[in-house]
Amino acid sequence: MRAFFKYLVLAMILLAVAMMSALTAMRFAIHGREVAVPRLVGATPAEADKIAAEHGLGVLHASKFYSSEVPAGRVVSQSPQAGQKVRRGWRVRVAESLGPQRVDVPNLIGQSARAAELNLRQRGLELGATATVPIRDAEADSVVAQSPVPKAQGVASPKIDLLVARPEEPKAMVMPDLHGMRLADASVALTDAGLKLSNVVTASAVQDATGDPVITKQFPAPGHKVTPGAAVTLEVAR
Repeated sequence: MRAFFKYLVLAMILLAVAMMSALTAMRFAIHGREVAVPRLVGATPAEADKIAAEHGLGVLHASKFYSSEVPAGRVVSQSPQAGQKVRRGWRVRVAESLGPQRVDVPNLIGQSARAAELNLRQRGLELGATATVPIRDAEADSVVAQSPVPKAQGVASPKIDLLVARPEEPKAMVMPDLHGMRLADASVALTDAGLKLSNVVTASAVQDATGDPVITKQFPAPGHKVTPGAAVTLEVAR
């Protein structure tokens, strides 16, 4: 029995040693497949492909940007950066320089969003992000600001962001209480509040002391939120 336990313990030790050896070998194998990303910035696309291939990597030519520092036709940026460790076969994403910007940024302010986009395309530029903002005095769908600003030089990207005006949303107001008022007074109150009397409905024969029709019901009801110019229906008693 003692011999059995002795062999069992020996077998477990050998198994643990084997597992540790396997993990160590796997770790070395994984790290052995990692390489440092070479510097591709400044190289031509063909040179970048060759340098990357020598390190067991590939290149993804993703985009192009204007640059006043890197000559046209050479890599202006890369990701991952040089020196970072990646697996063999990884594709390094690079952007190519268009050289210094040769086209002035046009003045798009005052143009419609559609006209501004066409203007950019004709100049070889691209429309970037477009945001809208309510502006009281600006014409709806007109460009009120842009980035980069008109005539800007040395722009890093051939994209222009636009800020476009949209109609200002009317402010909500609280519907006044017209119950018990004479029709003439209620009509004046609605006009002063920027509302519109659209319909008058006659109900039971109830009048005030002067014999004038009195408001008995209204729609919208008092306290409801309405917008300027909203139509109001009144019920009066004659």
